[in-house]
Amino acid sequence: MGRGKLRIYLGAAPGVGKTYAMLSEAHRRVERGTDCVVGFVEHHGRPRTEVMLHGLEEVGRRELSYRGAVFTEMDVDAVLARCPAVVLVDELAHSNVPGSRNGKRWQDVAELLAAGIDVVSTVNIQHLESLGDVVESITGVRQRETVPDEVVRRADQIELVDMSPQALRRRMAHGNIYKSDKVDAALSNYFRPGNLTALRELALLWVADRVDEYLQAYRGEHNIRTTWQARERIVVGITGGPEGRTLIRRAARLAEKGAGGEVLAVYISRSDGLTAASPKELAVQRTLVEDMGGTFHHVIGDDIPSALLEFARGVNATQIVLGSSRRKAWQYVFGPGVGATVARESGPDLDVHIVTHEEAAKGRGLPVARGARLGRPRIIWGWLVGVAGPVVLALTLSNVDADLGLANDMLLFLSLTVAAALLGGLLPALASAAFGSFLLNWFFTPPLHRVTIADPKNIVAIVIFVGVAVAVASVVDLAARRTHQAARLRAESEILSFLAGSVLRGETTLDALLERVRETFAMESVALLERAGDGEPWTCAGSVGPAPVERPEDADVDMPVGDHMALALSGRVLPAEDRRVLAAFAAQAAVVLDRQRLQQEAERARTLAEGNRIRTALLAAVSHDLRTPLAAIKAAVSSLRSDDVAWSDDDEAELLAAIEEGADRLDNLVGNLLDMSRLQTGTVQPLIREIDLDEVVPMALGGVPEDSVGLDIPESLPMVRVDPGLLERAVANIVENAVKYSPEGQRVLVAASTLGDRVELRVVDRGPGVPDDAKDRIFEPFQRYGDAPRGAGVGLGLAVARGFAEAMSGTLAAEDTPGGGLTMVLTLTAAAGRARPRAELSAQVTS
Repeated sequence: MGRGKLRIYLGAAPGVGKTYAMLSEAHRRVERGTDCVVGFVEHHGRPRTEVMLHGLEEVGRRELSYRGAVFTEMDVDAVLARCPAVVLVDELAHSNVPGSRNGKRWQDVAELLAAGIDVVSTVNIQHLESLGDVVESITGVRQRETVPDEVVRRADQIELVDMSPQALRRRMAHGNIYKSDKVDAALSNYFRPGNLTALRELALLWVADRVDEYLQAYRGEHNIRTTWQARERIVVGITGGPEGRTLIRRAARLAEKGAGGEVLAVYISRSDGLTAASPKELAVQRTLVEDMGGTFHHVIGDDIPSALLEFARGVNATQIVLGSSRRKAWQYVFGPGVGATVARESGPDLDVHIVTHEEAAKGRGLPVARGARLGRPRIIWGWLVGVAGPVVLALTLSNVDADLGLANDMLLFLSLTVAAALLGGLLPALASAAFGSFLLNWFFTPPLHRVTIADPKNIVAIVIFVGVAVAVASVVDLAARRTHQAARLRAESEILSFLAGSVLRGETTLDALLERVRETFAMESVALLERAGDGEPWTCAGSVGPAPVERPEDADVDMPVGDHMALALSGRVLPAEDRRVLAAFAAQAAVVLDRQRLQQEAERARTLAEGNRIRTALLAAVSHDLRTPLAAIKAAVSSLRSDDVAWSDDDEAELLAAIEEGADRLDNLVGNLLDMSRLQTGTVQPLIREIDLDEVVPMALGGVPEDSVGLDIPESLPMVRVDPGLLERAVANIVENAVKYSPEGQRVLVAASTLGDRVELRVVDRGPGVPDDAKDRIFEPFQRYGDAPRGAGVGLGLAVARGFAEAMSGTLAAEDTPGGGLTMVLTLTAAAGRARPRAELSAQVTS
């Protein structure tokens, strides 16, 4: 019995319609006569989903008792006994109740698939294990129920159930997802438009990557070498020359013209010799392409045009961008150049752009390093010169009447042998020496036209001729081998330099490093495997490429890293000399993996430390600052209720005023605590609209004495784009803080002016001021500068004000007041389309 097939409906968030789509598919299959049953589907009280269950056979659930309550889970044994063709299993990432057959529902699904039963399931993007940290940073909620990415990747079909954030929020507001008592909380927290948009983008990108993997696998299985232009992929060929930056920017502009365009910069170095590329310039170009959203690739290839085309077709590229050749006109006698060759051999599926630049036809700044191996053209020329050259020379000398003498004839033949050695190496030179000595003996050594030598001196001359030819050929061959070794070492050094630099700068992730290994050694897949100890099963810490191996024994090449880690490569067997570089890659992969895990631990520790700090400060605030106004209210109320004292009207009024003042202080403290909580959890969603400052600022002064603040807001000011509620709260906190520290009888000035497309609101006090090194600290939560009395607040006012300002795309900063004091500068965005005031008007604000 074969393995069953898995189909998954993937959604960006709850409520997009995954279960409904799954049930619709089940009805279609039942209508076609397929034996389809419901293993576990939870409708969550949604009427439309519940209706879709009608007409479908449901397998009975298993009841489990846990902590005094009864829960139901899918009965795997019952499904296996029923043995349908297709079973529906909802919520793939669900954690089963303790006591179940398996701990996770995806493990139940694995058993059903192994039994040959097809499974249709659902999962949300936030439940994928690799995206847990990303989803937490977006939503502020840590997903406890996760499913390994590999389980979803191995699905035979993945169908995205998509819905716009606006439509999903409307569905939520209509009560189609949660009950009415939970709608408001859901819309203001998890189901905020920003959260839903980010989750939708994650889902779309994840599915797009899977589609790309399926496409690459299909092309590989069917040996398709032509490019399928599913989306624009632009390969930029760079040489490390100064024109590379121009090419990268040009490619980025081309990519912007098509949706989903991708730029891949590739630098190809010869395995038989490197060009004089500047490592510093390559590093700059790599940073440039990554800043533009592209990727940088380093490939080794003997034939640069072929390697470039092979890379482009391997990544399913649609366009290649190359620069005009920097060679001078006379250098084209050695060949048409890389650009012309690539354009000629690209075929109809690849567009080649030749971009002009300032360095075109100026020549290369440094000489090109010659190849380590002689190459096929040179070897052919060496054989032609070594074999055909002596024949032509012998015929020429035989038909010339001038008698040059045997010594001169030997020098001419020796020159051909030296030329053959310089061009083709040892073998053509040896052949030239042997053939040349035969022709010398046959045509120029008495007796002529016979393979004999009459004069012993001629024998010595022939021997010397052969010896010199062999010596020259040996030297040339040795030099070629030494050049090959040096070039290879230089190539290895360049690769290791790039590797070490990227790792030390922290730019390389584990997947990027493994991809570099795959590209460098032309492998199909690379995996970093590890295990807990000897005899323990291997687990994959990271992999790239299709079908990575699960054990080092199954790989074509494995490189151990310590006792319990190995780098496994599939695709071909590497020569022994390549393992030295591979060992460096393996060691760096282990370092990158350790660093990533340490960074994750450090981030968790930092989050815990920040949470502990906030909790400690909050407890301190609650224990003292919140109890102070409560104590005053309690004392006043107790006094009023006392029957032992007859209070006069003035006394009662004073006690009631104390109660009101304490309640106001308490309301202000609680409001700031709630505001800071909203800022910390990222739930502040400003409703931006255009409004005049003089409509908001006076309303923010209700909490301070009437004569303590002076306003200077010109009527000619442009409107500002703000959330009026957040702006009022921010200004109120700033003004209250200024009034609190201002000397008795000194008014706080609130003035506004324009600066370009911004509006500045300045709150000026004449208090003690704040030193420069403390100006940033006063905006941190629970911070109070100097010896402020404990009853003066919990130190959240300015932190909340800055948070609200930044939420409205503004800024809040502190400056010294000329003559002493502190000035808070709130900068806001001016509304477009409103006439700006004259320069002399905006300069008349006093600060």
